[in-house]
Amino acid sequence: SVLSSGINAEYGGVKEIVKQEGLRGTYQGLTATVLKQGSNQAIRFFTFNNLKGYFQDGDNTRDIGMLRTFFCGGVAGAASVFGNTPLDVVKTRMQGLDRHLYKNTFHCAQMVLKHDGLKGFYKGTVPRLGRVVFDVAFVFTIYEQTMKVLDYVWKTD
Repeated sequence: SVLSSGINAEYGGVKEIVKQEGLRGTYQGLTATVLKQGSNQAIRFFTFNNLKGYFQDGDNTRDIGMLRTFFCGGVAGAASVFGNTPLDVVKTRMQGLDRHLYKNTFHCAQMVLKHDGLKGFYKGTVPRLGRVVFDVAFVFTIYEQTMKVLDYVWKTD
């Protein structure tokens, strides 16, 4: 395997994957990654924008403040964890050391269900929550503050 061969450098790892598995090996888990990232952002922005709209009470020019923005971002992060951890589990397995056990993304999902049940799709949820909730809360808060500065500097009315 790539790790047992003592390759530490990223490019050496890619070279070893190509050598052992061909160019196709570098794309292992791509479908799961695209699905995971796409759903991740969709869930986050949908949740954030709806919560922000709730706090704005119909006035989309109303500033909800940093604390509420942070709250909306945190809830959006939690929603994305619960909404796409199953895809993250599949992606991680497709890109892990046992990736050779899976024919494709769908086969990997079938194996998770067969061997671990539905619970298997939520492995790692608690640690992800601890990281992602605050990460997304900070990102949305910084984004909103940056937009305020840019709106002040470049009037677009």
